[in-house]
Amino acid sequence: MTGAEVLDVAREGIWTLLKVSGPLMIVGLAVGVAIALVQALTQVQEITLVFVPKIIVIFLTMLVTMPFMGQVMSAYMMRIMELIANG
Repeated sequence: MTGAEVLDVAREGIWTLLKVSGPLMIVGLAVGVAIALVQALTQVQEITLVFVPKIIVIFLTMLVTMPFMGQVMSAYMMRIMELIANG
């Protein structure tokens, strides 16, 4: 395997990571900002108010995007297996 091929695999791995984790991170950010805004407006500074809704919404987002995440990771793994088989 040449250096260029290694860099291609690494770049593809980083893109796969971003595709899989991106939706969860964006949803977590949006929920965090919304909750922070509600806390600032109501002056309620309860720490569990931040974590519980974030966990629930991220879990639901993961359930919704699970087929997409599985497809992306499967395609990347097939590419890796193909590279291993071809040498």
